[in-house]
Amino acid sequence: MATENPIKHIVLLMMENHSFDQMLGCLQSEYPDLDGVDMNSDSPRFNLDLAGNKVFQIPTDAQQVQLDPKHENRFVLEQIANRNSSFITDFQKNVPGNTEADRQNIMGYYLLGRLPALHELATNFTICDRWFSSLPGPTWPNRFFALSGTSSGRVLMPEGPLHERLNEMFVQDQITLFDRLNEAGKSWRIYYYDFPSSLLLNRQRLPENLKGYSRVASFFDDVLNERQFPAFVFIEPKYFGADQNDDHPPHNIFKAEKLIADVYNAIRSSADLWESTLLVVAYDEHGGFYDHVEPPSAIPPDDHHEEWTFDRLGVRVPAILVSPFVGKRVEKTVFDHTSLLKYLIELWNLGPLGLRTDSANSLAVAINQEQPRRDTVPFIRIPYTNLMPERPDLEKEDSSDHHKALHAFAAYLSEKEDVAIADAIRVATQAAGIWSKAKASVGKWMLRFGTYLTRDLEKQDKEKVRLTTDVALRRLRRNGLD
Repeated sequence: MATENPIKHIVLLMMENHSFDQMLGCLQSEYPDLDGVDMNSDSPRFNLDLAGNKVFQIPTDAQQVQLDPKHENRFVLEQIANRNSSFITDFQKNVPGNTEADRQNIMGYYLLGRLPALHELATNFTICDRWFSSLPGPTWPNRFFALSGTSSGRVLMPEGPLHERLNEMFVQDQITLFDRLNEAGKSWRIYYYDFPSSLLLNRQRLPENLKGYSRVASFFDDVLNERQFPAFVFIEPKYFGADQNDDHPPHNIFKAEKLIADVYNAIRSSADLWESTLLVVAYDEHGGFYDHVEPPSAIPPDDHHEEWTFDRLGVRVPAILVSPFVGKRVEKTVFDHTSLLKYLIELWNLGPLGLRTDSANSLAVAINQEQPRRDTVPFIRIPYTNLMPERPDLEKEDSSDHHKALHAFAAYLSEKEDVAIADAIRVATQAAGIWSKAKASVGKWMLRFGTYLTRDLEKQDKEKVRLTTDVALRRLRRNGLD
């Protein structure tokens, strides 16, 4: 008789914009078979700058990286050209005002212990040193792959006049993981801080899927009851404002470390949940930071090739599998974000999610402990002094294409989908008798949105964060589940 699978719950925490070498390359000192950074080498790796000078791969202590490297598809293809040799020249050509110190940040890596949560998990559980982003490109399409196995032929994010480009992005009509979970009768929940970017997937704005969202505070309550905890959980970090913890430059890396620690500590503190859960901590894409491993070829997910061929994976990213049923080891199987989808399909007999997912290697190969380990770290502490940034002014910035596009998307929801979203709110909330309040809140939001563009720049930025968050709140929290 086959042994019952001990994994009943999967939690995916997806962070942003860092490469494997930068964040986990130092672990080669702990695991000699890990393909990372040889800190004892007399000949560290390097990229040449435009003047032909070598910029070496050396340790960094940067708490905040002020200049955000480019990571659109065309830039990433240049970075990985000639065996990953053009990260520095791409940065110089496309990020104005960069200095020698800025260029060194592109090649830098954190020493063991500098990232207290990520490195604690890495030394206690399974590091995947062949986990690549699903395509050479930015946040949105990589997250689409992680949740659906495709990005419907798109690799770009809105640039320039956003109101002219938004309609090009909203073609993500594909069946998603959440639809497949619904079909199989498997429970799921998306916990979010301010604005869940998963709403970019069109089917997530259907009434039956809007019901699956909760503010992140609920996660820390829900972990206390293993029997009612969802089978699949997706945690979306805070994307905006001074408390942003998604790890996107230029914000303080230790706020992201605290999020990782908080999620681990919550699951680890609940004995029944801990012994039935796989936590996957992964990064959506590399953010323009150097990694030395060339991305391999890949199978396109479908017949959509509107913006690219999808025949190659993206840059290698940090990924750690956390469970009492995985060892302290390095997993060297080639994975991308669809490898988690493949594992879920096998685990719960879900319907298909495209050709890329079908051809991906499953994470099942890494779940290799017959009995739950008893030697796992009980708690990860992040010193509060680390949460105090060296430059508080950078914590107020939401200047990346990702952030700008999410702000614009929130405006799009309110302007272009008011009727559809309002109907979804009505269906999802009518049983609670609060439809009239929800409808009134949409109208008030529309009035505020019409005035905020005329305010001075500083007030406008603050208002954009608040209003973008309001869109999510007013469309998701009135489902009677938060």
